[in-house]
Amino acid sequence: MRLLFVLFIAITTLGSCSFYHKAVKNLGLAKGSKGEKSFSKVMKSRDYDYKLGMAEKYYLRKDYNRAQQLYQDLFSVMKGSPKFEDLYYKFAYCSFYLKDYANAENLFKGFVEVFPNSPKAEEMDYMRAYTFYQESPRYELDQTNTTKTMGFMQAFINTHPGSPRIKDATDIIDKCRAKLELKDFKNAELYYNLGQYKAAGIVFNNLLNTYPDSEKSDLYKFFVIKSDYQYAALSVPDKMEDRYGQVITDCNDFVDRFPESKLLKEVQNYISLSQNNIKSLKNEQAKTAG
Repeated sequence: MRLLFVLFIAITTLGSCSFYHKAVKNLGLAKGSKGEKSFSKVMKSRDYDYKLGMAEKYYLRKDYNRAQQLYQDLFSVMKGSPKFEDLYYKFAYCSFYLKDYANAENLFKGFVEVFPNSPKAEEMDYMRAYTFYQESPRYELDQTNTTKTMGFMQAFINTHPGSPRIKDATDIIDKCRAKLELKDFKNAELYYNLGQYKAAGIVFNNLLNTYPDSEKSDLYKFFVIKSDYQYAALSVPDKMEDRYGQVITDCNDFVDRFPESKLLKEVQNYISLSQNNIKSLKNEQAKTAG
């Protein structure tokens, strides 16, 4: 029995080693593997047509890292040749697919400058703008690339008015604008949550002016009302009446602008509260005067 157990362990271990080495070989990961030696041989070759053909093979296999190395090595050699345009095109996409967006943006831009009349120039112009979109981060972070995306996509629309990519460009601009709007809303909401009601009212008013066509305009106006009401409630008595009056003005403006809003009932409640507070203030003033 002990002999059988030892034999079983030995066979299992050998089988595992065999499987591992086979997997490593198939993936081309083994040190000094045939795949690496083969690529090294291609890189050292002075047969540029052969080298270009291998770059094409790697590109079609989506091995963009190796394809990129070969295209880069051929870039200056093929410059000015009939094959240079296609090489440049695929070289730019290698950077894009490898998520090196800064380099991809530079190459897409360069392609348009070198081949302004190419049938691919419009695509490259769009892709240049798209690289900024790929680098647009979550709304909480710096939105420089989001703003750049909008600018470059709008420039694309203006430059290529008949392009089939205009719808995609417009959709991306809308998504970017929505992200900027969300960031601005969260900033304004933070002022309100921190109890900085005067600043919150100003920032929510700015939101209304910056995004006049927003689907959330009634919400932003409602926050203006809430902010102004809280600001009035925390004011010194001499300022309260005027500030509650401002709340009523805000509420009446809301009713005129958003008569179908789901927030209308709450707005009308703020009118009643403000009117009652003004009445109480006047009664107190009358008692004091008497």
